[in-house]
Amino acid sequence: MGHQLESGRKPWRDPYSFQPLIEPRLNFAGWPFGLVYWPLHRALGTVWAWNAFALLGFVGAGSFAALWLRELRLRRGAALAGGLAFSLAPYLAAQAAAGHLLAWVSMLLALSLLAWERGLRSSPLWLILSAVALASIPLSGQVHLALGAIPFFLVYAVVRGQALPAAIGAALLAIGAGLLVYVAAIRDAVGAGGRSFAQVERYSPGTDAFLSRDVPAEIERFVFLGWVTPLLALAGLGLLLAARRFQLAALLGLGALVPMLLALGTNLPGYETLWRHLPGLESTRVPARLMPVACLCLAALVAFAVTRVTWPGTAALVAIVLLLDLHVGVFERAPADEGNQAYAAMRTAPPGRVLEIPVFLPDRQEASVYLYSTMQVRREHPSGYSTLAPPEADRELRRLQRAPCTGLDALGVRYLALHAAGPTCGGRLLARNGAVSVYALR
Repeated sequence: MGHQLESGRKPWRDPYSFQPLIEPRLNFAGWPFGLVYWPLHRALGTVWAWNAFALLGFVGAGSFAALWLRELRLRRGAALAGGLAFSLAPYLAAQAAAGHLLAWVSMLLALSLLAWERGLRSSPLWLILSAVALASIPLSGQVHLALGAIPFFLVYAVVRGQALPAAIGAALLAIGAGLLVYVAAIRDAVGAGGRSFAQVERYSPGTDAFLSRDVPAEIERFVFLGWVTPLLALAGLGLLLAARRFQLAALLGLGALVPMLLALGTNLPGYETLWRHLPGLESTRVPARLMPVACLCLAALVAFAVTRVTWPGTAALVAIVLLLDLHVGVFERAPADEGNQAYAAMRTAPPGRVLEIPVFLPDRQEASVYLYSTMQVRREHPSGYSTLAPPEADRELRRLQRAPCTGLDALGVRYLALHAAGPTCGGRLLARNGAVSVYALR
C-alpha cells in the first residue's frame, strides 16, 4: 500500500500479481493496516517492520479491549485483565503467527465498541469512528468475520439502549462495505459459486480442540481457549446474572457460545444446512473465522469476574494466571532471506516479467512466498496468492503447472526464478543464491 502511494498510484490496487492475465486487481487487504506497516517498513525494513507490526497487534488489541471495558465502568485492574485476555487469546495468536490479517482486524471490533461507548457520552465524532471501525472489518477483506461482528455490534447497541438510529446507520455502512467487497472481489472469483463442503470439513475442529494446547497441522483448526480462562468467564457470567444484568449477560454469553458452536463446522449437527442456506456463509470454508467475537466476549466476562473481587493484588494475580494459561507455542523463527542475491540480479536486468517455479495455484499459501519475493524485486508475474483469484489466473496457472515452458513469450515472461529443481526452459543462468536460481530467457 505504501509503495503504491509513494509511486503516485492507487493504493488499493495490486499491479504485480496475475499479470498480464487481468487488470490490476483490488487489494482490500491493505486497509487499514497498510497505513501502519508503511512507515514501519520505511524505517525498519521488511523483517524488523513485520516483527514490530506483530507486536503492535497484541498491544492494539489489548488496549482497545481494556479501554472499552473501562467505559463500562469496570475497575482499572479488571479492564487490564480483560484486555490481556483478548490480546493473548490463543486463536488470535495463532492467526498472527500464520500471518493472517484476521488477527489484526479483530481489534477493530473492540475499537468500534470503545468508540460507541465514548460517543454516547461525549462527541458524536466518536460514533463516526465507531461506524468506520465496524465498516473496516469487511472493507479489509475479512467478510467472514463481518458476518458475526455486524450483528453482534447491532445487538450490543440495542442492549445499551441509546442512539439506535446511529447504530443502524453504522451497521448499514458495514453491510455496504461488505457488498462492495463481494461485487469487486468475490462475485467473479474462482470461489464465487460457493466453496465445496469438503473444504469446510477439512477445517472443522473437534470439541476437544477447545481445550487442547497442541497445534494441529492445519492451524485453522486451532481454537484453544485456555483452561482457567473459560472458568473465569463462567464466573463472570454468573456474577452478571447475580447482579441482575440479564441483557448484558445474555449478550456476552451468547457472543462467546454461538461462534464456538459454529467453529465446530461439520462437527455441529445442522451446520451443513445452515452453511448452504445462510447468505454469505456458503462462500466460507473456515468455520472458526467468527472466533474473534467469542474471544472478545470471553475477555469481557473475565474482566467482570475480576472487578467483583476487591482484594489487593487480585488483578495482578489474574494477569499472571492468564499469561500462563493462554501461552501457546505458535510463533517460530522463519528464515527471511531478505537480500537474496539471485533476485537482486534482476534489479538491473532488462524489463520483463518473472515466473516463479514451482508454480502454485493461487489459493495455496505457498504462493505467498512469491509475494515476499516481489517486495525484493518489484516485477509483474503471472502468479499470485489469493483465495479469491480471478478464474483467468487460475486457469493459466493450472496450464503452467502442466507445461511451464510454453506460452511464456505471450505472457511477457523474460525471467524464471527457480526455488526448487525444475525446467530452465533454455534460459541462461543469471544468478544463483542458496536455493534460488534466476534464469534469463532468450
